[in-house]
Amino acid sequence: MPLFNISDLRAALRRNQRLLGLDPGSRTIGVALSDVGLMLASPHTALKRTKLSAIAAQISTIARAQDVGGLVVGLPLSLDGSFGPAAQAARDWARNLSDMTGLPAAMWDERLSSSAVNRFLISEADMTRQRRGEVVDRMAAAYILQAALDASTTPDGEAGIANS
Repeated sequence: MPLFNISDLRAALRRNQRLLGLDPGSRTIGVALSDVGLMLASPHTALKRTKLSAIAAQISTIARAQDVGGLVVGLPLSLDGSFGPAAQAARDWARNLSDMTGLPAAMWDERLSSSAVNRFLISEADMTRQRRGEVVDRMAAAYILQAALDASTTPDGEAGIANS
């Protein structure tokens, strides 16, 4: 399945469908959900990184339970914005996941998302290192999804959702 840009993905959703945000890490995959109005992203869970077929099955289960219509997958661009090997691997992973789940997907720049979340958890939430380790992946997924939601909202505040 081809990858969409975030605006087209959002426009293809049925009314009240959610988006699922994913922050694919080397050991865990952070998962976040949007609200049905596509205004707010919230941390959902973290999945252990295993075979893609097992991850696809878990994501499909979440998608069915939450009426998810699409995926927003973090794209690890280089700090200078270039598209390197990690970004290529993430794009291939997102395409394969999209094919296996039957859900359309878009990529979103994830540069420094985990760093931003860690800074917040240290300064604002005063969390211990162990507790941060438990929540950082799903919060980074919410950070990525929220950025995509914010960028794809039209100037008048509308989400551009199909009425079907």
